[in-house]
Amino acid sequence: MLALGAPVVAFNPMFADLLGYQLPDAAWVWWVSPILGTIVYIWGGQPFLTGAVSEIRDRNPGMMLLIGLAITVAFIASWGATLGILDHELNFWWEMALLVVIMLLGHWIEMRSLAQTTSALDSLAALLPDEAEKVDGDDVVKVAPADLVLGDVVIVRPGSSVPADGRIVDGSASMDESMVTGESKTVRRGTGDQVVAGTVATDSGLRVEVTATGDDTALAGIQKLVADAQASSSRAQRIADTAAGWLFWFALGAALITALVWALLGMPDAAVVRTITVLVIACPHALGLAIPLVVSIATERAARGGVLVKDRLALESMRTVDSVLFDKTGTLTKGEPTVTGVHPVGSHHDDDVLALAAAAESDSEHPLAWAIVAAAGTRGLDVPKATDFSSSPAVGVKATVDGTVVEVGGPYLLETHDQKELSVAEQWREQGAIILHVLADGEVIGALRLADEIRPESRDAVDALHARGVQVVMITGDAQAVAETVAKDLGIDRVFAGVRPEDKAAKVAELQDEGKKVAMVGDGVNDAPALAQADVGIAIGAGTDVAIGSAGVILASSDPRSVLSIFELSRASYRKMKQNLWWAAGYNIAAVPLAAGVLAPIGFVLPMSVGAILMSASTVVVALNAQLLRRLDLTPQASTDRILDRV
Repeated sequence: MLALGAPVVAFNPMFADLLGYQLPDAAWVWWVSPILGTIVYIWGGQPFLTGAVSEIRDRNPGMMLLIGLAITVAFIASWGATLGILDHELNFWWEMALLVVIMLLGHWIEMRSLAQTTSALDSLAALLPDEAEKVDGDDVVKVAPADLVLGDVVIVRPGSSVPADGRIVDGSASMDESMVTGESKTVRRGTGDQVVAGTVATDSGLRVEVTATGDDTALAGIQKLVADAQASSSRAQRIADTAAGWLFWFALGAALITALVWALLGMPDAAVVRTITVLVIACPHALGLAIPLVVSIATERAARGGVLVKDRLALESMRTVDSVLFDKTGTLTKGEPTVTGVHPVGSHHDDDVLALAAAAESDSEHPLAWAIVAAAGTRGLDVPKATDFSSSPAVGVKATVDGTVVEVGGPYLLETHDQKELSVAEQWREQGAIILHVLADGEVIGALRLADEIRPESRDAVDALHARGVQVVMITGDAQAVAETVAKDLGIDRVFAGVRPEDKAAKVAELQDEGKKVAMVGDGVNDAPALAQADVGIAIGAGTDVAIGSAGVILASSDPRSVLSIFELSRASYRKMKQNLWWAAGYNIAAVPLAAGVLAPIGFVLPMSVGAILMSASTVVVALNAQLLRRLDLTPQASTDRILDRV
C-alpha cells in the first residue's frame, strides 16, 4: 500500500506546491494521483469502510466510521476537483492516501501486538501421552488414549503419564501430581487408589483400570473451566475508540454548523469547500497511531525486560489492580524440596548426619534425594562413597558407607527398626515440612527437615506491593499449617489453603465479588482456570504451557518481583496513551474550528496546506512521545526499587 500511496502523494500538484518542486510537464502526470488514489481508496480503505458499515449497524460510531467518512469525503471531493465539478482546492488525493497508509500502519501494529502465541486448550490436551499401553489378554497393545473405554487396563511405566482417569489394580508408585494439584512433593499411590490423567508415575510401574475417559476426566474438567473463564472474561472498550466516537460527533457537528453558517452568509461555494475541509481534517491521523504505537513499544520494551505481554487489555488493566493473588508452589517458593534443617542426635554433628544421608542417597533419582545431595554440596561437605545401594518404595534407601549401614527414610523405616521419631519431628510436621530420619546400623542419628524453600525475592515483591497499597493474597493446595508458615514469613495479608484445582477460579471470583481488581500469578495447570478468570492473568514462564496459554502476561523468569515491572509498565504506558490522545485530539480541537473559518471575520481561514502540516506534526509528536517508553528500566530490581523509593 505504501508503494501505491507514495506516487499519489508525490504527483499531487498541491503537495508539489507545498514543498516547492516542479512536476513533469506531461498529460499523464495529472492522472497519476486519481488513478492510483482510487486503488488506494478501494483496496487500502476496504477494512475501514467495512468497519464503518459495522459501526453504523451497531449504532456505535467510532474510529472506523470516522476514518471511513473522511476517506470517502476526500475521495468524492477529489474526483469532483479532478473533473472540474468542484473547486480545485478540494483536490485531497494526497491527504486521502496518506491517511489510509497511516491508519493501515496503526492497524497492523495493533494486530501484531495482539497476536496470541500459545493455545491453552491445546496445551492441556498435550499433557496426555500420545499412546497408551492396553492389556489385551496376555498381550499389550498400543492404542490412542481417545480409544480407551471404561474397564480397560493400561500399563503406566516409570516416568510415564497416566492416559486416563483410573484406579490402580496392581503396583504402587510415587505420583507427580503437581500439574493438576500444584503440590511440589510426590504422593504415594497404591492398589485401590485413584489416579488422574496427565499425572506421572516417577519411580515404579502401575496397572490402572480406566474409570473415566474423554470429557469425564479431571483434566477435561479443568479444560472446560479454562474455556468458560476465557469466554466470560470482560473486555473494556478501547480508549482510542471511545475518543474517536466523541470525535466523530464533534466533526459531524462542526461540519453541519460550517455548512449552515457559510450558506447563511450567501457563500455556497465556500460552504462546500469549508465543510469538506473540516471533515477531512477531522480524521484522526495521529489518533490512529496514538494507542498502537504505545502498545507496540511497551510490549517490545517489556520483552527486553523479561515480560511478555500477550493481551493488550491485560497491560491496560494492570494499573487498576488492587489485589495480587500468588500461587505458592513454584511462584513464591521454588517449587522443589530443599533441606531446611538438620537435627543431630547425641555426639553427632549436623554436617556428619547430612554427609552420611547424601552418601546413601547419591545413587537415588528421587527428588528428595537430589535435595539432600544438593544441600551437602552447598555446604561443601566431603561426601564419602557408598556401596550396596538399594531402595524400597514408601520406606527409604539403604547403602553401606565406610562399613556402616546408613538408611534414610520416613515413618515406615522407623517401624522396621522399632525406632521412635525425634521429638523435633512434631514441630516440623506442624510447619508442613517433610521429615526424613537418618539411621546408622539401625540406630537413629538425626533427622532432616525438607520443605519448599521460599524464594529470596518474594519478600521484596510483597513489600513493594504493600508500598503500592496492593493487597497480597496466597492460594495453595497445601495444608493450612504450611500456608500459614509461608504467609507469616512473607507478611502476606490473606491465605486460601487446601484449595482444590477446580476451586481456584472460584476464589478469584470471590475476591472480584468483594470489589477487588485481581491479578493472579501462577505456573501450573491447576492455575489455568484462575489465570483466565482473573482481571489480569500472569504466568511464570518456567511454568506449564497451559498456564502460559491462559495468561495475558508471561514472566520469562521465576522472579516474583517481575510483577512490579508489569505495574510500572502499565502505569507508564497508560500515561503515554493519555498524553498521545490529548496531542492527537488537540490537533482536531484546534484545527477543525480554524478549517471551518471561525476566524474568517478577522481575515484568516486555515489553508489546506497548513492543515496538512499540522496533521503531520501531530503524528510526529505522537510517535516521538511513544518512543520515550524505551528509556524505562523494567528489570525486577529496578522496578521494585522505584516503588519502594516512593514510600
